[in-house]
Amino acid sequence: MQDQLSALLAKAAAEFPAVATRPDFEAAKARFVGPNGELTALMKQMGSVPKEQKPVVGKLVNEAKTALQAHLDAALARIEAAALAAQLGPSVDPTLPSPDRALGTHHPLTLVREEMTRILRKVGFTVVEGPEVETEYYCFDALNTPADHPARDAQDTFYLPESARFGNVSKKNPNEKYLLRTHTSSVQIRTMLKGEPPIRIVSPGRVYRRDTTDATHSANFHQLECLYVDKNVTVRDLKALLDYIFASLLGKDTKTRFRPHYFGYTEPSFEVDLSATHLPKVNKPWIEIGGCGMVDPIVFKDVGYDPEVWSGYAFGMGLERLAMLLYGIDDIRYFYQNDARFLRQFA
Repeated sequence: MQDQLSALLAKAAAEFPAVATRPDFEAAKARFVGPNGELTALMKQMGSVPKEQKPVVGKLVNEAKTALQAHLDAALARIEAAALAAQLGPSVDPTLPSPDRALGTHHPLTLVREEMTRILRKVGFTVVEGPEVETEYYCFDALNTPADHPARDAQDTFYLPESARFGNVSKKNPNEKYLLRTHTSSVQIRTMLKGEPPIRIVSPGRVYRRDTTDATHSANFHQLECLYVDKNVTVRDLKALLDYIFASLLGKDTKTRFRPHYFGYTEPSFEVDLSATHLPKVNKPWIEIGGCGMVDPIVFKDVGYDPEVWSGYAFGMGLERLAMLLYGIDDIRYFYQNDARFLRQFA
């Protein structure tokens, strides 16, 4: 029997390396270890082996089974690896760039935000951000917006349930309401409460108002506001900065003008208009772009600044409106639809 087992293993060692497909493998496996296989036939002869030789012969059979199984496993692993390689195709060099990679791009609002902050950093402004969930103090009270002001109505502002409590309440009124901030001016208050002037900050971020969505309005949008506090700051400084910003962003042919307006936290206050007829789809001589003014002394007193010593200006504008002007976009809703066809234009 030993000679038969040796001959069987030699035959398997010669045959299995040549097996190339899964069906051929299954056929070869059946010839050796199937119900009618050659090894099975030899094992059936164990009944005729003398009793005293059975331990030795049994050991030889088990060794043959182990060796034959090794041939089977090796052949199957080789066949499966070849099948996987055929599916994957030719090997690639992972250090080479992909020939069809899709390059991403920044969202147009991000592009405008980054360009605006870059322009303002060049003249000494620091980017400061704050929470989107605010309290009435930071969003209204400290900005000289009385309790009966229309901006504080539930029809205009997203208030949170009274059960929602967070950690950013003011010390003056721990029971005040929470809301989604209506402007990033709250960051100005937080900054002034943290330190003494001079202060020169820009605060971009998302804000929320109860607006009906249409081509020019959205319930959530993005603002960028600036605050500069120092000694002897004047309206001339404010106008000069705005001229510099819009000339840098929209081109040297852009002009600005002020129109008198009212804001509770600035005095005097102005609406800012732009003349930028060189831009695409701009067909009006003047376009309203934002609000500005000199910080009201009442606001300075509320944050502990002496208005006889310090003066300052603040202004704010919507990033969506700037992006629409810069890129010739006529519907604000395009910014939020996640349409890759629209976004790829800004790559």
